Amino acid sequence: MAEAKALSEFEGMWSMKKEDMAMKERLTKMKLLDSLIAKQEPLAEYKEALKRKLINELFCT
Repeated sequence: MAEAKALSEFEGMWSMKKEDMAMKERLTKMKLLDSLIAKQEPLAEYKEALKRKLINELFCT
């Protein structure tokens, strides 16, 4: 019985941790996208591709 309760608590904590990590990852991607959008000069091809990829990931899913 105690093991089941401990397992349940662990699963709850793990679920919250996964959600927290997902939010942090999304925030990091949003900051990167913000910095790419804010650049005044034309972006290198790979940066433009990254910007499009981030836009698709963050706003099209």
